[in-house]
Amino acid sequence: MTANESERFADLDGAALQAWLRQELGNTATIESAEKFPGGQSNPTYRVETDQGAMVLRRKPFGKLLPSAHAVEREHRLISALHPTPVPVAKPIALCEDAEVIGAPFYLMEMVEGRTFWNGALPDCEPQERSALYDAMIVALAQLHAVEPEEVGLGDYGAPGNYFARQVGRWTKQYRAAQTDDVPEVERLIEWFPATLPQQDRVSIIHGDFRIDNMIYAPDRPEILALIDWELSTLGDPLADFAYLAMNWAMPNGERGAQLGGLDLPALGIPTLEEMTERYCTLTGRTTVPDLNWYFAFNLFRLVGIIQGIKKRALDGNASNANAEAAASRIVPLSQQAWGFAQRAGA
Repeated sequence: MTANESERFADLDGAALQAWLRQELGNTATIESAEKFPGGQSNPTYRVETDQGAMVLRRKPFGKLLPSAHAVEREHRLISALHPTPVPVAKPIALCEDAEVIGAPFYLMEMVEGRTFWNGALPDCEPQERSALYDAMIVALAQLHAVEPEEVGLGDYGAPGNYFARQVGRWTKQYRAAQTDDVPEVERLIEWFPATLPQQDRVSIIHGDFRIDNMIYAPDRPEILALIDWELSTLGDPLADFAYLAMNWAMPNGERGAQLGGLDLPALGIPTLEEMTERYCTLTGRTTVPDLNWYFAFNLFRLVGIIQGIKKRALDGNASNANAEAAASRIVPLSQQAWGFAQRAGA
């Protein structure tokens, strides 16, 4: 690849991608450039410009990977199944499972132009619009949970059984594998979770990371055009998604992030958690939702497991010392917060 091609196509082989697109799809589009989106996506993502418009490419990382990691094929399967439903997702274009084409499997989807909000307080919006933006969010979540997995060919998209039983087991193993210190609150949580698992009465497709910055809104109206970043999607308890979203009302607001705790929500025009809960119940046919403190405790425990992994990799020399220090400083406070939610749930 020449220096000029490298500038135009980032780290993609533009000629190989062009040839594949024309051969596989009969598409006469000419690829003009590819720009890698910034950020820490585990699957590198690019805006690909063609003479027929823009599209998005998501690929696995180059090099050797764990067998089930970075499953772009799974993401493509999901958005292909959801696109005909009311759930807002980008239109899939094509999947390439042949790593030889550009060096890794990838898929293409339409480029959805719109707004992404990085602060849940929506500081650049008016109160009336904030209310509508949040309502669109809860409507999209209800639409996702209304899809019957079997009817869209996703009946085998997740393992059977109690979702939270699987998740507690998984994240306990993850934490143990990366453990470096004895944190009393984590030990209490690991003992408490299996004995208090919530009953699961529904199985839905769940997003796994449902928050405001994983949505693309229309440029000029409070409508969600696409939900994005489906890497944690599976079949499971729909309350996992709702509780993950609801937790933003329980955590303090910062300059960036979806958290809303401490804000004057009525003055901002943002629905309260009670109002969001009532709206979700109305849309999904529920009479109520259970005490969410158990779910909040679990969400923070999962975060502790993720950060503990970062800390362990840093100590092993696979990440910077700054990462290790930042991780170490967060693990204990987050564990204490998690145990606080557990105590509110009856621990």
